[in-house]
Amino acid sequence: MAHIRKAKNLADWFDQRLSTNRLFEVMMTKYWIPKNINWLWAMGVVLTALFGLLVISGIFLLMYYKPDADLAYDSVNYTIMQEVAFGWLWRHIHAVAASMVFVIIYIHMFVAIYYGSYKNGREMIWISGMILFVVFSAEAFSGYMLPWGQMSYWAAAVITNLFGGIPLIGSDVVEWVRGNYVVADSTLTRFFMLHVFLLPVVILSMIAVHFYALRTPHVNNQDGEEIDFEAEASKYMAGDRRGAKVIRFWPDFLCKDIFIISLFMILFFALVCYHFDFAMDPINFERANPLATPPHIYPEWYFLWSYEVLRGIFFSANLGLVFFGIAQVVFLLLPWLDRSNVVKPAHKRPGFLLFFILLIIDLIVLTVYGKLPPEGSAKYVGLVASISFLILLFVVLPYVTMKENKQGDNL
Repeated sequence: MAHIRKAKNLADWFDQRLSTNRLFEVMMTKYWIPKNINWLWAMGVVLTALFGLLVISGIFLLMYYKPDADLAYDSVNYTIMQEVAFGWLWRHIHAVAASMVFVIIYIHMFVAIYYGSYKNGREMIWISGMILFVVFSAEAFSGYMLPWGQMSYWAAAVITNLFGGIPLIGSDVVEWVRGNYVVADSTLTRFFMLHVFLLPVVILSMIAVHFYALRTPHVNNQDGEEIDFEAEASKYMAGDRRGAKVIRFWPDFLCKDIFIISLFMILFFALVCYHFDFAMDPINFERANPLATPPHIYPEWYFLWSYEVLRGIFFSANLGLVFFGIAQVVFLLLPWLDRSNVVKPAHKRPGFLLFFILLIIDLIVLTVYGKLPPEGSAKYVGLVASISFLILLFVVLPYVTMKENKQGDNL
């Protein structure tokens, strides 16, 4: 048993029993970050702050929300929005944070792709991040249904119906997910449980795994330089802070992150107070009506690209489901689709840069056309963009990266 002496202060009392100083060193003051990074590396901490806002605002909304098909709509649009003091503010914070989470996730994701931060031992960082993306998507979808508005009801009907494409057991899975033959009160209570309990627990667990995965390979840098973190940390601790290529996570790096978060929050609350409508579909302010299908059903903007992959294969529903399923997991495979051993930013890899630009353009096209009705030329654009998306990842990326390896061998 460790020797327990009289504590100097409260912090010392806890340290003797929980080794809090050692934990603080491992997680903060002796966790090393490369100097050669920019503000885009702050997106992970911004995401953590946004998740905190979602949890806090969700708790306040939970106090008045009724997970009942007859009461849900009124509890949101009348009780919370009109009767509860500042209820509108908490709802706006929750809705805007839900959209902004995906803005930051996509920035975080494509920064990692641009700088090759999924390679050279960082595969588990990428995999845990992509699993987080999938779980956040499930959390967003389950929450989208809870207001029981017209679009959320019918979006739930369409998405849950996708499980019907599973061979042999599809219809049984759809019935099990809904708790009924149609989207009904039982579906709402299932999604309510997922949204407020199960998925947040999974998200918290995956955030811990994601941060833990950063411990061994450490954070990448702008040049993809392989840094000897132990040697550079020794320089820093010896007093050569200017010559060392690393800085401490706290306070050096995190103080800069807090500055970025502060700037982001100015933008965030400007959206919350003045432009919250970008995160709230007007059609969803109509009460859910199972007898009146909207003329055009679509999900929230952050799902539009994958929805268009599903819808783009208009000549075969089964093939569309296959493409949709592949689209959900293809980014998880990126460390193996990229065959190059080079870890450098895309602007130093000409072939990869071309792939990256084409991928961004294709995803924008899929997102734009995912919101449009599948009529006339729009459905053919969706078809081309859907096929191009998979060709880019499964054909173009392996080709240009293998060619990059061969060029490196010839030098």
